[in-house]
Amino acid sequence: MNPGGFDYEGWLFRAGVHVTGYVRESSENRRLAESDAGYLLQSLRQTLRDRINHAVTDPSVAGMIVALVIGDRSGLSREQWDLFSHTGTNHLMAISGLHIGIVAGLVFFLFRWLWSRSSRLCLYWPAPQAAAVAAMLVALFYAALAGFAIPTQRALIMLAVVMGGILLRRQQRASHILSLALLLVVVIDPQAVMSAGFWLSFSAVAIILYGLSGRIHSKGLWRKWGQVQWVVAVGLAPLLLAWGMQVSLFAPLVNMIAVPLFSLFIVPMALLSSLMLLVSEGVAGWMLWPLVWVLERVISLLDLVATQAYAVWDQGGISTWTWFPAAMGTLLLLAPAGLPGRWLGGIFLLPLLLIRPHAPTAGVLWFTLLDVGQGLSAVIQTQRHTLVFDTGARFSDNFDAGSAVVVPFLRQAGISHIDRLILSNADNDHAGGASKLVEKMAVYEILSGESDSVPLDHVQPCTNQEEWQWDGITFRFLYPTVNSQNKGNNASCVLLVENAAGRILLAADIEKKVESWLLNNMPEQLAVDIIQVPHHGSKTSSTLDFVTAVSPDYALISAGYRNRYRFPRPEIVQRWQAVDAVLLNTAEQGAIRYRLHPVEGILKPESYRLDAKRYWHLD
Repeated sequence: MNPGGFDYEGWLFRAGVHVTGYVRESSENRRLAESDAGYLLQSLRQTLRDRINHAVTDPSVAGMIVALVIGDRSGLSREQWDLFSHTGTNHLMAISGLHIGIVAGLVFFLFRWLWSRSSRLCLYWPAPQAAAVAAMLVALFYAALAGFAIPTQRALIMLAVVMGGILLRRQQRASHILSLALLLVVVIDPQAVMSAGFWLSFSAVAIILYGLSGRIHSKGLWRKWGQVQWVVAVGLAPLLLAWGMQVSLFAPLVNMIAVPLFSLFIVPMALLSSLMLLVSEGVAGWMLWPLVWVLERVISLLDLVATQAYAVWDQGGISTWTWFPAAMGTLLLLAPAGLPGRWLGGIFLLPLLLIRPHAPTAGVLWFTLLDVGQGLSAVIQTQRHTLVFDTGARFSDNFDAGSAVVVPFLRQAGISHIDRLILSNADNDHAGGASKLVEKMAVYEILSGESDSVPLDHVQPCTNQEEWQWDGITFRFLYPTVNSQNKGNNASCVLLVENAAGRILLAADIEKKVESWLLNNMPEQLAVDIIQVPHHGSKTSSTLDFVTAVSPDYALISAGYRNRYRFPRPEIVQRWQAVDAVLLNTAEQGAIRYRLHPVEGILKPESYRLDAKRYWHLD
C-alpha cells in the first residue's frame, strides 16, 4: 500500500478473488485427476494456447495471438506491455468492447448480406434480425474463449443492448443505447465502477458521440477516421492522467493505422487460424504464416515509434482540484468549431499541466518508508533533491518493487529524477528492483556497500568518509569503512540523516558485528529519533546494547505480511518496545511518512494503509 501504487487488494476484490495461493516446486507433486466435463471450456482454452505456442516459434508473437484469441496475456512480457503503453495500443491486447465489436460487426454484416441473398429466408425472418442473432451467438462464443473475463461481460451487455434494439425493431438514439448499457453493467456488476477499464470504455464512446455528433462531416474516409482518433486522444488524456496512466503522444497516428489493421485482418485471422489448429495443423500453419509476418512488422513499427523522443506524456503528481477545469477545457476543445470562446479550453487545461505537487521547503525533510513487502526501500525528499535508499526485490521477470512501487510513488510526488540512489547491499530484497528503476527514471549517482556485486554501471562504494548537505539537511554514512572486507548483510551502507528537527538512521541489514563496531566507534551518532530496524527485525540484529544506545521515538520495520522468515521476531519487538519506541511495520501500516520541520518538529507519522483505507482492505 503506497501512494501512487497499484491497489492489489482492490483488484482482487473486483475480480472476486478471496484467497490466493501457489504451488511449490516439489517432486511429490501429483495431478489428482483429469478435468471432467465441467471444465470443458477451460480445457478448450488450454488446448488452443498450447497449440498456438507450439505452432508459432516466436514467443512474443505467440503471446500476442494467445492474448487476442483466449484473453490470456501471461505470455506478454513486461517489455511488450511497455511498448504497447508507450504507443497507446495496449487496448488492442485486451479482449474487450473493441474486439467483441469487431467480431460481432463482421458477422452481422456478412450474415445479413448472405441472408438477404435468399428471398425465401427473408420472408421467414428479416435479414437484420437474423444477423443480430448470429452476431450475438458468435460474440458469446468469443467471450467464452476469453473465459468470460469482466471486460468481455461488459462488452456483451453493450452489444446485447444494440442487437436487442434491432430484434425489437426499435430505433434508438446512440446516447440512449450508451446510457442503457451503462445502467445494465452497473446493475449486474456494481464493482465495475472500481475499474479504470469501465470508465475508459464508456467514456471513449461518450466522447466520440459528443465530438462527432451533429456536425458537418469531413469528406473522405481517412479524414473522418483521423477525426475520431483526435477526439478520443484529447478526450481521454485527462482521464488517463487521473488514473495515473501514461498518455502516448503518438497514439492518434498509431491507432489510425493499427485499429483498422487489427479489425479487418489480425483479429479475424487470429481467430480463424487458431480454431483451424483444432482441425488441421497443416492448414492452420499456412493461415498463421501471413498473420505472424504482419505481427512481426507491427512490433517493429511500434518499437520504432516508442523509441522516439517525447513519445509518452507522464504527468505525475496532479492536484485533485485541477480535474474540474480540465474536464471543462476538454469539453470546450471538442465542441463544434463555431462555438464562441472554444479557444478557452486550452486555458482551462493549464492548471492540469502547470500545477505541481507540494515539495519540502528549505530545511524541511520528508522521509517515506515504502511498503515493498519483504524488502526495503525508502525515499528522502529535500527542497531540491531526492534520495532513494534501496529499491525492494525483484520477484519475477514481470514484477519488481522498483517499477511497481518506487517509480509510481516518485511520479505521483512530481519527482522526475533521483539525485542519489543508494543500494545498501546487493541482496535481492534491497537491490532487486534497481535495474527497472534505472530504466524508467533518470538516476544521477549510484552508491552501494557491495558496488562490485550490483549489476549496474558506474556504481561507487559508500564509505563513512562521505558527508554532504542538501538544502539544509545533513547526510552522513556511518558505515562501511574504507577498508571494510565484509560481504552480504554486514556490507550494508548505514546512513544518518539529520536536520534541526531530528535524526533518522537507515541501518539496512547490519547484524551484531557491525552494531558492535558502531557502538565502539560512533556511539554519539546512534542516538536518533527514527530508526529503520536492522534486517527487518531478525534475531541476528538489534542487540540489547545497540537498542539501548539508539533509544528512538519510532522504530520502523520493513517486512512482508506473514513473511516466511516470521520477521519481526517477537523478542526483537519486545526489545524495541522496552525503550519506549513506537514500533511501526509496513506490513500493517503500508507506506509510513514523516515530515521533519525545523520549527514544528517531527510531525505525527502518516500511515498510507490507514489514510487510504477502503472496506476491501485487510484489517
